[in-house]
Amino acid sequence: MKAPNEMTIVEAASGLRAREFSVRELWDACAEAAKTKNSELNAFLEIFEADEAALKAAQKKIDAGGSPSGKSDLLLGIPIATKDNILIEGKTASAGSKMLTNYRATYDAAVIEKLKAAGALFLGRTNMDEFAMGSSTEHSAFGPTKNPHDTSRVPGGSSGGSAAAVAAHMTIAALGSDTGGSIRQPAALTGLVGLKPTYGAVSRSGLIAMGSSLDQIGPLAKSVADARALYEAIRGRDLNDSQTLPEDLNAQKSTSGKMSVGVPWGLLEKGVDASVLELFRRTISALESAGHTVRDISLPTSAYALAAYYVIMPAEVSTNLARLDGMRYGLAKRGKTLLDDYLISRTEGFGQEARRRILLGTFVLSAGYIDAYYRKADAARAVLRREYEEAFQQVDVIAFPTTAAPAFHFGEKSDPLSMYLEDIFTVTANLTGMPAISVPMGTVSRPSITLGTTGSVSLPVGIHFTAPPLAEARLFKAGELVEQVR
Repeated sequence: MKAPNEMTIVEAASGLRAREFSVRELWDACAEAAKTKNSELNAFLEIFEADEAALKAAQKKIDAGGSPSGKSDLLLGIPIATKDNILIEGKTASAGSKMLTNYRATYDAAVIEKLKAAGALFLGRTNMDEFAMGSSTEHSAFGPTKNPHDTSRVPGGSSGGSAAAVAAHMTIAALGSDTGGSIRQPAALTGLVGLKPTYGAVSRSGLIAMGSSLDQIGPLAKSVADARALYEAIRGRDLNDSQTLPEDLNAQKSTSGKMSVGVPWGLLEKGVDASVLELFRRTISALESAGHTVRDISLPTSAYALAAYYVIMPAEVSTNLARLDGMRYGLAKRGKTLLDDYLISRTEGFGQEARRRILLGTFVLSAGYIDAYYRKADAARAVLRREYEEAFQQVDVIAFPTTAAPAFHFGEKSDPLSMYLEDIFTVTANLTGMPAISVPMGTVSRPSITLGTTGSVSLPVGIHFTAPPLAEARLFKAGELVEQVR
């Protein structure tokens, strides 16, 4: 029998109601695992003390006969971890940066309010790349997070702390944020399900912004059913975020019966690791054997999505982080002049990758270059949307490998361009606002530094599905199909 902390949300909810263990015992199992493993993995920046009132309230509702029938009931008494850029009132939220080391949130993010209403419990805040800028969680001001499957390798990023915490059974599930793949990529590299919802389906109120037109909060979970439960709990209209969408739109894009899956094989010919591509082919073939239709589709503009993303995203980073100047918000250092104050505060407060993206974003927005770079990238974004809209007239979902290769070793991607290529299959969903999900499709074997020259380790990789806006139901169905054929 699984230990409570090793269970999925669905399993833990069932166990709580069957009196197999109490809310306190479930919390203690997760907290003990987190405290035991965190010194090695550095998944949590802070493990919270138990909220006794919340534990007792959850147990009381369960004892009164609460059933896991609704979207909120499933989360009652379930420990959840949250990424360090999601505000919880009274708790530190540093976004993995020295700039906000001492910032304590004065209100709850909208998703936290919804989870509190659902009776979820908050176990701690997880490590991340500074201000969500990275694909490995190596760029945290508080040290890197390690992959539980092989501690010599990265867990992905920027939500690597949340991913490692769930994969190591330190928590039942977690929230991350996704700007260019920051939920889906670490989910793939740690063997989890990761969902990037439709832009506007989940409120960004209380999320420390990186790229405002790209960011979305979403779940990292052990199963598709768990990801669905978390998504259902956090989605919905929020008056504090004008971009959120009406809830009744969610019912319009579901699908029934057999699915049609589009695969842009032409984009996968180069750059994808041979073993990952073979596993992807086998997964697609298994779906086809199960009676689903697979079509070869063309997405020519997708080849330029990464370039467009790395113009638009730094531009929004430069704008969003301008307020962290040592005067209004964040770390404040004083020099001999006002200019020194700005320079010292921002140089000491931001890490190297954050400074790189701020400078790049400021450049592409400057008077001499905004037409040459930013506006062309924005035009490419519009073409991408139209291209995918046309593709979705032929297929229900579009499939890629989530990443081109399994988790890499620390320091292996020291060249920034090689690190940026980690997002090659995931950025399009953020540029277009479409929902996307990564689901485990198996493992590939790699040599292990920790096991010596003769040892090898099995590393998880994921399959990635994209759907039209507000068609999360299609993603959950596709993900469940992969779970069945694995």
